[in-house]
Amino acid sequence: MTLREKLSGSIAPLFTPFTDFGEVDHDSLRRMVSWQHANGSAGISFGGSTGEPSSLSLAERVAALETIKDAIGDTGMSFVPGTGSASLADTLELTAKAKDIGVDAALIITPYYSRPTQEALYQWYGAVAKEFPDLPLIAYNVPSRTAVELAPETFARLYRDFDNIVGIKETTKDFEHFSRTMFHCGKDLLMWSGIELLCLPLLSLGGIGFISALSNIAPKAVADTYKFAVEGDMEGARELHYGVHPLVDLLFAETNPAPAKWLMAERGLISSPNVRPPLINLTEDGQAKVRALADQAADFLTDVNV
Repeated sequence: MTLREKLSGSIAPLFTPFTDFGEVDHDSLRRMVSWQHANGSAGISFGGSTGEPSSLSLAERVAALETIKDAIGDTGMSFVPGTGSASLADTLELTAKAKDIGVDAALIITPYYSRPTQEALYQWYGAVAKEFPDLPLIAYNVPSRTAVELAPETFARLYRDFDNIVGIKETTKDFEHFSRTMFHCGKDLLMWSGIELLCLPLLSLGGIGFISALSNIAPKAVADTYKFAVEGDMEGARELHYGVHPLVDLLFAETNPAPAKWLMAERGLISSPNVRPPLINLTEDGQAKVRALADQAADFLTDVNV
């Protein structure tokens, strides 16, 4: 199986479940992986922005990766964890641990807060690529979270210069950015959308799948959107695309992932709705919004049976 085949489809970027006492809930993590597999997700990601990585210690992140890798087992799902941070040393350490665990690729976010230049971003990603020449690396462009954008020209330079930089997760609402990145890199580039309502349109440009937070509450709808589209059933794909609009609004009723965690705790998939500071749990107003939006698109939520 080629890397493109292995990493195509819907890769679910899991949130981090916590216990009532604020610890990482490994039992819930295992249930989440099983539920994703049962509902068609092609892969698992963990440690992107939905996973609250900046609130986890490196040891917690490594332990979670080990639990997820064990839960994936022989299901055939890919494993593409986020191993980046604002620290190069931490990024290298966590990526090394992920490589030892046996992941399929590592997702590296642009360093947040410091707002590096494009040349600095090139050197940052180049340092990671040189350290792990045998590990496929995926850049993660999410300017709304990091305050810096990985320009199409900068990423194309990295893509040309490092054989192990194989793809990019684009999480920007500027759809022209997707197109320019694909134009500069060519058709062999592996690209995923992290913007829920741009997942389906990306396939028309040559994208290979989605890494969408919507998978945390509606994995079947997300997986089926991809399946229908690649099989040529565009009417079915569009029905799902428009049907999940209220659920996308639900995810961002307050800061992601608090709404999704609250909903999935209510539905019994995880043990607690807790997030960690600086986030706060879903407020009463937020709960009312989530209930209303979930009711509006109830047919597109995925049943919880694990």
